[in-house]
Amino acid sequence: MGVGTPIVPGQQAPLLFSSPAGRVSRGGSRLRRLREARGITREAAGYAIRASESKISRMELGRVSFKTRDVEDLLTLYGITDRQERSSLLLLAKEANVAGWWHSYSDVLPTWFPTYVGLEGAASLIRAYEVQFVHGLLQTAEYARAVVRRGMRDAADEDVERRVALRLERQKHLVAENAPEFHVVLDEAALRRPYGDREVMRGQLRHLVEMSERPNIRLQVMPFRFGGHSGESGAFTILGFPESDLSDVVYLEQLTSALYLDKREDVAQYERVLDELMRDGPGPEESRDLLRGLLQLQ
Repeated sequence: MGVGTPIVPGQQAPLLFSSPAGRVSRGGSRLRRLREARGITREAAGYAIRASESKISRMELGRVSFKTRDVEDLLTLYGITDRQERSSLLLLAKEANVAGWWHSYSDVLPTWFPTYVGLEGAASLIRAYEVQFVHGLLQTAEYARAVVRRGMRDAADEDVERRVALRLERQKHLVAENAPEFHVVLDEAALRRPYGDREVMRGQLRHLVEMSERPNIRLQVMPFRFGGHSGESGAFTILGFPESDLSDVVYLEQLTSALYLDKREDVAQYERVLDELMRDGPGPEESRDLLRGLLQLQ
């Protein structure tokens, strides 16, 4: 683990880590620190729980839930004998396995997506670049419905509506009391490519203008007139978490799976791309004017 990993099925935490995904990340980080303090390799830790080195990596990076037996065996291997400390870590592992609200939508989601939704909900900073369509956190219900129908032509109406409902539920994170910072660059193509009819697009553009005025949202548009730019690799999202020892994660969505990039040098490259996009393109005020101009053309 450490380059890109396909998403496969399968003391109390503070308020910002109240989500199951946040607790998994926090628990994995604590296990990693204990292992490193003892100088034990991931391979040796994996052997102790009858698993592979890659499973230890996924556990420490918060990509999989915890089995109580595995955590108990690892704590023993790491020399953690204090009853209170063991109980604290086992409780954290148990709470991390509690299903998040999004699992009620699992019947209409690909197996690799719930993991992202959980981490998105635990993030304190979300940075993204989109080129094909408006980022899901900023879509109106009508626009989201058109996007889902375009991607799932044979889906039943009920399944479409449940996917739209999930998207709208995710958006509540942006307006909650402890809302994350959201920095997003939208390529002009995402704003000109129609999903739905004219009124749907007008409603979407108006919504973007309104959301761009929120204090926790920085929305910029990369216009066609700029020509080629650093976002040539396509859309991506960078998730940052409130605990300093949890690494940022780059999320790349593919047709049948998803990738996380968590090596520092990989994350840094995507951060540089987003920094360049934000620096080279119009700022938030001018981008808002661009949105208003596009709205007048609809």
